[in-house]
Amino acid sequence: MKEAAAKELLLVSNNHQSYKKLLKDLIVQSLLRLKEPAVLLRCRKDDLHLVESVLNPTKEEYAKKANAHAPDIVVDNNIFLPPPPVHANAHGPYCSGGVVLASIDGKIVCENTLDARLDVVFRKKLPRF
Repeated sequence: MKEAAAKELLLVSNNHQSYKKLLKDLIVQSLLRLKEPAVLLRCRKDDLHLVESVLNPTKEEYAKKANAHAPDIVVDNNIFLPPPPVHANAHGPYCSGGVVLASIDGKIVCENTLDARLDVVFRKKLPRF
């Protein structure tokens, strides 16, 4: 089941309009969890342009929801999340999409990738042996 769901997740980033909205929502959610005045954001290299295009509306939405000042979001242009899996390298590091935000000092991290969210769903639903 988990493998089938993971394959479906890869399709999410193919629809740029809905994926762009999803990225915005994931960033806002992460900001609300971190509640930091400044954060470091990491994404997949392929998603960089989409992430950058939603930063201003994301900051505004966070400020409204948190009743706080808009945070500084520093996008890491040196270290990216792994790319999506390719058939030849299905067992290497990969990321189906989403973002990772951290406090500037790196002590608080919010991993809001699609893969991390899938892991949480299956950890809660499947029995442990």
